[in-house]
Amino acid sequence: MKRKKILFQSDFSLAKTGFGRNSRALLKYLYSTDKYDITHYSCGMTYDHPELKKTPWKSVGSLPNNQQELDQLNRDPNLARMASYGAHFIDRVINEEKPDVYFAVQDIWGVDFAIEKNWFSKISSVIWTTLDSLPILQSAITNATKIKNYWIWSNFATKALHKLGYSHIKTVHGCLEDKDFYRLSDFDRKELRRKNNLPENAFIIGFVFRNQLRKSVPNLLQGYALWKKENPGIENTYLLFHTHWGEGWNIHKLASEIGVNPQEILTTYICKNCGQYEIKPFTGQDLNCKYCGAEKSQTTTNVGLGVTESQLNEVYNFMDTYCHPFTSGGQEIPIQEAKLTELITLVTNYSCGEEMCESEAGSLPLEWTEYREHGTEFIKASTTPESIAKQINIVFKMPEYKRRELGKKAREWTIDNFAVKNIGKTLEDFIDSQPFADWEKIKENPEDKKDPYYQMPEVKDDAVWLIQLYHNILKMKNIDSNDSGHKYWMQELSKGAKRQDIENYFRNVALKENENKKQVKFEDLLDEKDKGRVIYVMPESAGDIFLSTALFKSIKNRYPDYSLYVATKPQYKDILDGNPYVHRWIEYNPMMDNLIWLEGNSQHNGYFDIAYLPYTCTQRNLNYLHNGLDKIDFELK
Repeated sequence: MKRKKILFQSDFSLAKTGFGRNSRALLKYLYSTDKYDITHYSCGMTYDHPELKKTPWKSVGSLPNNQQELDQLNRDPNLARMASYGAHFIDRVINEEKPDVYFAVQDIWGVDFAIEKNWFSKISSVIWTTLDSLPILQSAITNATKIKNYWIWSNFATKALHKLGYSHIKTVHGCLEDKDFYRLSDFDRKELRRKNNLPENAFIIGFVFRNQLRKSVPNLLQGYALWKKENPGIENTYLLFHTHWGEGWNIHKLASEIGVNPQEILTTYICKNCGQYEIKPFTGQDLNCKYCGAEKSQTTTNVGLGVTESQLNEVYNFMDTYCHPFTSGGQEIPIQEAKLTELITLVTNYSCGEEMCESEAGSLPLEWTEYREHGTEFIKASTTPESIAKQINIVFKMPEYKRRELGKKAREWTIDNFAVKNIGKTLEDFIDSQPFADWEKIKENPEDKKDPYYQMPEVKDDAVWLIQLYHNILKMKNIDSNDSGHKYWMQELSKGAKRQDIENYFRNVALKENENKKQVKFEDLLDEKDKGRVIYVMPESAGDIFLSTALFKSIKNRYPDYSLYVATKPQYKDILDGNPYVHRWIEYNPMMDNLIWLEGNSQHNGYFDIAYLPYTCTQRNLNYLHNGLDKIDFELK
């Protein structure tokens, strides 16, 4: 029986991010059905990174393996960002895998480049994205009519888009492995505290988060301080921040300003050597591990080094309640994980938090005031410290039986709405209902192909000239002067960068992306049997190339055992047909302007033993006069 091919584009399934964890849970479910051939197109990973081999399904990365190519992309912040999301290799992977169903699972700006592709509407394609603020991002609205299968992670944005008339959009939540998160026995919970030198009767308010500015750490500290002030007799209370202290908020500085004792702020340390974790107050990074004795091996958890799912479940079980104040969010998976461990969750009642605060969800809503994000004008939430203090106090004074009752209710609601067995079944049913793609009928769209040979017009204004490069060479039609890449190049021009160098960069990127689509490497164009190689590069014009043919015999006489390659633009190839001295014609690539790229150096082997670039004299720069004193290098015979 023919199996459907699935291409799933999102964060790598072993990455400790929300998208990564969704990928892991969902792909495990789909793989277990044994019905599909799955390829995971992994954002932010190099194409054949060793970690990708650890998954039972095929995984490939979105970034080049070649450091030189990576460095080239990284020169432009916009290209680097989009390459990480998958734009650089998407056509290559699509052509290699030829999927029947394509899922693009990422923030909308990390997948919208696929929508205009020729193949997108000709196979069963799904945009499954997060939208977290009002007003809805304009690109999400503009593209709505172009996306047949448009899924949103939270009902907040779905409702907003329905109001705008896009009724085909639906909510499909990101999923969790519900079996990984559950409430431990009272004995085990007390034992965890004992092992970490915490009082058994401590009241712990937890927050699991990436230390980003949209996570409202100052508000939580203010709310906690206010609660303590209103209840001066309370002892053994703690905040547990499961986060990385090496980025984002300066938590101790804020605590000092607000009046929170730093010894009451716990965090999770993980050992790089043995993998054991420890809950304790933050005293710096690179601490000695009490378990294995390794020196300077403990650091606070982060995306690159984190706890296992089992350990994270234990972290939640340290807590008596969970508080998640934030400005906005696409789903905020830690809230659902906390609910699965039967914690009462305190959640900002905005964005995806609206669903978390439904009456069936077992949350206590946190009130907020509106502010606008500079630059985007999005509505954002500033959670009120008074509301945080009020809801903490409610949970603190709540009888244990009532906490348990609400906690069990929260777990059941979370399983119904977010468990992988339910979300996975939604995807399985969708895949099974879709037709097989007819790749014989899907032809490459010339509009998808970059144009490295585009003839740039004379444009005096630098800003307009840069937009011309993006639009016409890289075919990135959505770029304007507000784009980060555009701003970067304007800054480089202000520092004295030459237009020609920037133009060459754009042409090189275009050529490389076209090469990726054709799945042809430059070395594939060369003859493996060559004893040595000489290349003569003359991009244009017809007259220069015709006159150059008079030099080829002299080159062959000088290097009789070497193969002579000639590189020109495609429209001049016919001039060289039948020339007895030319071993092969190859298409000119602006990378050939770099002699080191052709001949190599200590960091790069190169492709040719000798490279002649006479066009740099005749077509780029005047450098052949030499006061009439130079000696003839070639003989015309």
